[in-house]
Amino acid sequence: MGLKIRTQAPSRLPVIAPNFAAVKVHRDLASFREVSRPVLTTGTFDGVHRGHRVILERLNEVARKEHGESVLFTFHPHPRMVLHPEDSGLELLNTPEEKIALLEHAGVDHLLVIPFSRSFSRMTAVEYVRDILVEGIGVHAVVIGYDHRFGRNREGDIHVLRQLGEAYDFQVKEIPAQEIDHVKVSSTKVREALKKGDIRTADSYLGYAYPLSGVVVAGDRIGRTIGYPTANIAMIDPYKLVPANGVYAVRVDVRGSTHDGMLNIGTRPTVNARATDRKVEVHLFDFDADIYGEPITVRLHRRLREEVRHPDLEALRKQLDRDTEAARTALKEQRP
Repeated sequence: MGLKIRTQAPSRLPVIAPNFAAVKVHRDLASFREVSRPVLTTGTFDGVHRGHRVILERLNEVARKEHGESVLFTFHPHPRMVLHPEDSGLELLNTPEEKIALLEHAGVDHLLVIPFSRSFSRMTAVEYVRDILVEGIGVHAVVIGYDHRFGRNREGDIHVLRQLGEAYDFQVKEIPAQEIDHVKVSSTKVREALKKGDIRTADSYLGYAYPLSGVVVAGDRIGRTIGYPTANIAMIDPYKLVPANGVYAVRVDVRGSTHDGMLNIGTRPTVNARATDRKVEVHLFDFDADIYGEPITVRLHRRLREEVRHPDLEALRKQLDRDTEAARTALKEQRP
């Protein structure tokens, strides 16, 4: 099988962090009701990486102190999709489902997702605070980074927010530079590492193993002929960033259990030297079951090597033997 990157979405997706209190998801302001003393932060939070979690920890801390409920206020679709629809270069670290699971892990009470539009982008800082935060949400406190900007042309900053907080009677809690910057993490840095295949660095920034989630689809079954059957994964989200081509040591969540394995991202030049479309296919160790149509998540732990063209399938099989040993060793080192 081979993992094809496709845009269609299946009906369900395995989550990243089960067994935590479910975050309540609101898709518009009308559904945001009966929330006690909302303590809010806002942003895209793509990746929910270690830097983001500094903010979320502070958010939860303030919510507890104020006897309120923590709220992450964000937007969908991504503002770039609306303001720059011709830009096809958007690459996100999380699908919406993955982000929800990560927010549950972080202990956030509510995720408020507001539809983003051009008219929304033209709201002034005052209109945004008055109409959305105060009248729409009933905000009790805002927890925000020192460099946050908001409103039309990014005219609002922490100083404007403090003034508006006094005018509309809500608290503003600033997270100073030293609390955020010492983490030295950004979504851009994570993307750069993934594009280089530097999974160790990306995972260290994220604080978790980078996931690729999708559904198993039928492939050409060439792997079976050399003793390495693979599950081909159709990707869910067309905006999800797929790391650099290569072979990776991974852990795989499927059917409610986790298995070690190795993942190939690339064009499979040994099988088809002229292929240009990227596929993602995973071989699960010590696993033999029909999982066509099943949701699956692979979590990347280590990049083992680049994708290369071998002279024949026997040479490929011998390389896969070496890859298996390397992947098992790498994953053993990852175990607590």
